[in-house]
Amino acid sequence: MSERQSIFIVDDHPLVREWLGNLINQQTDMTICGEAEAAPEALSKIEALKPDVVVVDIMLAAGSGLELLKDIRRVSPESISLVLSMHDELTYADRALRAGARGYVSKRDTTKKIVNAIREVSAGRVFVSPEVQAQITERYLGNRTSSSDISTLSDRELEVFRMLGQGSDTRQIADSLSISIKTVQVYCTRVREKLGLAGHHELMREAFRWWEQQAGKAEA
Repeated sequence: MSERQSIFIVDDHPLVREWLGNLINQQTDMTICGEAEAAPEALSKIEALKPDVVVVDIMLAAGSGLELLKDIRRVSPESISLVLSMHDELTYADRALRAGARGYVSKRDTTKKIVNAIREVSAGRVFVSPEVQAQITERYLGNRTSSSDISTLSDRELEVFRMLGQGSDTRQIADSLSISIKTVQVYCTRVREKLGLAGHHELMREAFRWWEQQAGKAEA
C-alpha cells in the first residue's frame, strides 16, 4: 500500500478538528499529522512538519486564514492548501485561490465530498464548485460587476470589514490581525472609499448588513 498523505488541520473549533481528524484517519490513504486553532501556532507547526495537505478555515480566532495561506506557501511551498469553511464560497474562494489554496469546500458538504476534495488537491488538481469556476472566468475576462462591489476590497480590507460587521472595534481588530490601530483606520478609510460610503456610521451599518447576509448563507 502506498504511503498515506499527511494532513494538517487549522480550525478554531475543537469539535470541527476532532470530527475532521476522525474522518481523515478512517481513510486508508491519508492521516492527520497535526492541528492548530490559530494562524501563528499553525504556521510554526506547518514549517516544522511539512504536511502534504493543510486544511484551513478562513475565519480563525487569531490571525487571518487568507494571510495564513500566503504564509504557508512561503514557509512550506511543497504543502498543498485546501479551504474548508462555512462562509460564502462566492465571496472567498477566488481570494483563497489567489492566496495559494488549491481548492475550496464547504463544511455543509457531505463527508464524501470533503474527502474527495482533499484527494483532488493532493493529486495536483483544483477543487471548486462550478459557480466559482464561472466567477473566476468572469474575472479573467474583465467582466466585473461594480466599482463599489465587495470584490474590489483587498484581502486585508475585507478582513477589517468582516470584523467590523461582527462587532469588533478598532483595537480588537488591531490585536487580532497584529497591526496598529492607525493601520486599521487606514483600511477603514479605504473600504469607505471603495464602497462609496459617506462616513464611519454608514460603514458600520453596511458592515453589519453584509455580515448578517454572510451568516444567513452559512446557516442556510
